[in-house]
Amino acid sequence: MTHTALTGTDVVLAAQTLGSTVRTTPLEESPRLSAKFGRPVLLKREDIQVGRSYKVRGAYNFIATMDSSEGANGVVCASAGNHAQGVAYACNEKQIHGTIFIPSTTPRQKRARIADIGGDWVTLKIFGSTFDECSIEAVKYANEHGAVYVHPFDDERTIAGQGTVIKEVFEQSAQPPGSVIVPIGGGGLVAGTLAWVKQFHPEVKVIGVEPAGAASMKAAMEAGAPQTLAEIDNFADGTAVARAGDITFEIVRELLDEIVVVPEGAICTEMLELYQVEGIITEPSGALASAALGYVDELPPGPVACIVTGGNNDVSRYDDIVERSMIHEGLRHYFLVTFPQKPGALRGFLDEVLAEGEDIIQFEYTKKNNRETGPALVGIEIDDPGHLDELLSRMAASELAIEKLEPNSPAFSFVL
Repeated sequence: MTHTALTGTDVVLAAQTLGSTVRTTPLEESPRLSAKFGRPVLLKREDIQVGRSYKVRGAYNFIATMDSSEGANGVVCASAGNHAQGVAYACNEKQIHGTIFIPSTTPRQKRARIADIGGDWVTLKIFGSTFDECSIEAVKYANEHGAVYVHPFDDERTIAGQGTVIKEVFEQSAQPPGSVIVPIGGGGLVAGTLAWVKQFHPEVKVIGVEPAGAASMKAAMEAGAPQTLAEIDNFADGTAVARAGDITFEIVRELLDEIVVVPEGAICTEMLELYQVEGIITEPSGALASAALGYVDELPPGPVACIVTGGNNDVSRYDDIVERSMIHEGLRHYFLVTFPQKPGALRGFLDEVLAEGEDIIQFEYTKKNNRETGPALVGIEIDDPGHLDELLSRMAASELAIEKLEPNSPAFSFVL
């Protein structure tokens, strides 16, 4: 089956296959976002789906539509997160044995969750330290054992299952959305969305969004074919894919209206807003769609639907999330300050450089065993990003040697 054969009708059939197996997740308006952007902003809550992610839709449709001969030797997948949980759930439901490869970096709680969902129908295998290593081994294992490799995004059955999210959105919305915003990792969700929307509601604008540190689909669009990114930022792990799918790329190239890229810091800010205002706990990729609202060129009239793709976030990550958000918002800044070796140097810095509303949130000598030969790393939090120029002016006027660390510089990533 080529990409041109995949249609919205396939998504309809996938919805029938899924039936009541997965949840029909709520579609909720966000008063905060609606007021900010001057139109109803609807949040599709796949963060409370089975496995806390839309991924179960594609995995279940894939496994449920295999014929008996395909499933004779079981299925195989590689994943450290949402896709693994979806495959585990489908294996348990359909009573097909699944071998799930996970990298050694997968947290214990995720391993336990996958094993719990799959029960006796799933075997976990730990291999390598990255998803790419794990995936190569999983494909090799599938070929050697005659098992079926369940692709997380680049298969028509997976794509059709994931497309059922948008079908529900239009069934639930009192007023049809004028636009939808869809996160992109490998492209399965956006490809399924495009297949259904462009068949049944071709006037609706479909916007794809990627994290800045893993914009593989945008790279593919610019190059005319999928490209393998040399390196990616794994922070938004649900969409941290180094190479877009071949099938998904063809669908996106043909049908997508716009693609935007959102900085990881903006994702963090939106994660915190969703938690503090709406009470929604998302993983980074789950906040991508609503974070993208401020980056879209133009929204057509009518409601805009944003897919909250997942809620599998580790609470231990929130310190990093707050840090990235504060840096993005211009409220935290870091400097290398060389203090002269004389009494009162630090007191002078506090009195002459810092003003009201500016606080030191980190102070650490870069050479812990010899403080006299190296600068100190000083983190400063300000109450208004507009006050930064005043702080920098006071620093320039001081006798201290002060270097500002820029967030995109190698030194910044080294010291923090």
